[in-house]
Amino acid sequence: MKPWLATGILLLSAGFAHAEEAHTTHWTYDGAEGPEYWGELADTYKTCSTGKNQSPINLDSKVEIEAELSPLTLAYQAGGNEVLNNGHTIQVKYEPGSTLTLDGQAFELKQFHFHAPSENQIDGKSYPMEAHLVHADKDGNLAVVALMFAEGTEDNAGLEQFWPQMPAKAEETTALTAKTDVSKLLPADHDYYRFNGSLTTPPCTEGVVWLVMKQPVIASKAQIEKFTQIMGHPNNRPVQAVNARPVLK
Repeated sequence: MKPWLATGILLLSAGFAHAEEAHTTHWTYDGAEGPEYWGELADTYKTCSTGKNQSPINLDSKVEIEAELSPLTLAYQAGGNEVLNNGHTIQVKYEPGSTLTLDGQAFELKQFHFHAPSENQIDGKSYPMEAHLVHADKDGNLAVVALMFAEGTEDNAGLEQFWPQMPAKAEETTALTAKTDVSKLLPADHDYYRFNGSLTTPPCTEGVVWLVMKQPVIASKAQIEKFTQIMGHPNNRPVQAVNARPVLK
């Protein structure tokens, strides 16, 4: 395994549990419990303030490192079986069996969720919405595929698989009437940026491999507005310092 990859996927299973389960310490996206103060809310959240490899970031194509990135091997099948409004995002839970293979390592898709506006930026550009496809290997190491949504005139057919069934209230879960196929969200071009980062919510655990798709996909204004209205507030963490880590393209 390449040294930079080993560093990128070194993440305790506990971090993944935090990514999926409700947090015992309350946090928000604004005010005294917002991103600026996450590191002060609990000892387990200190990395939000002290970490040097935090996400999201601005992906600056002018300073990134040209690299021979291996193609993403995506073996997704229809497996989204329920949609949750956890008060912080809308999340679709995925059944076992869909995988991302990266440098010979298999990561299983666990869930995907959304942020509006986008968390990561590309050349300083923020998008109206971003999806995060969260994968874990057998040891709990994480890899996240990030996908940008630009606003267009047509509804996104991939979103429409479950968008009408989004729960309007926090802590509500809806069983999907038909399984969602996440591959219908993806762009035709799978070129991507790669960097080592963190969870973008407390506890901000580091060691997450980030794979940000270069090509955005389209969602309609109505689809984006439905998500933002249900959330009732922006749910994006501000971009973090890149520091000394390489960003590969």
